[in-house]
Amino acid sequence: MEQQTPQEFILEAFADPASVRDVVRGILHTIFFHRFFPSVTPRSREVLDIMLPYVEDAELDTMIEKRAAELARELDAERTHSHSHQQQTRSSGSGGRGNISVQFFEKKRRKAWYKLAYGGGDEEICWECWTVKVTVAEPRTDSERAKVRKAMEQTLLTTAMKIVTCVNSHKDHIPPITTSEANPFPYQINVNQKDAGWATRMGIY
Repeated sequence: MEQQTPQEFILEAFADPASVRDVVRGILHTIFFHRFFPSVTPRSREVLDIMLPYVEDAELDTMIEKRAAELARELDAERTHSHSHQQQTRSSGSGGRGNISVQFFEKKRRKAWYKLAYGGGDEEICWECWTVKVTVAEPRTDSERAKVRKAMEQTLLTTAMKIVTCVNSHKDHIPPITTSEANPFPYQINVNQKDAGWATRMGIY
């Protein structure tokens, strides 16, 4: 069965430990604002003094909140381990790195012979993937905090504009809507995913 290569976009995020969840949520909602096809009322939220679009959907918001919190916990654990190592080696380091990805899928009917031989329902094929690479900084002085804050705002604004540019420049790969379901394209949000293996394709989180 022919497997298409999904359109991939790479985004950057920069935050201090206290802002990781807000920044990640803001970026994910901006992506879904352009890729969530059910009828929604346009909303906006302020993140780091920047107004970003917000998708008012309970199920999606819960998933975004859950994954953003998961990433924040992993980055926090990484920072704790890094601090312990720094104390032993007396070296300095950054606050940690991680990534969170969003994948959109198209449902395709399997061939009759495939269903007879292997069973199963529709096949889900990924047609677009967004990866957000998150870097955490830990400012220790007022001067550092001011610099980090400015860098956070600038990176977030640049990333939000890049999302708009990407969705406006790349449209040909979007599959036709062939279902009457409210959301024609299933999605997944994964944290620090190393390999898009069978578990991801089967929808196991």
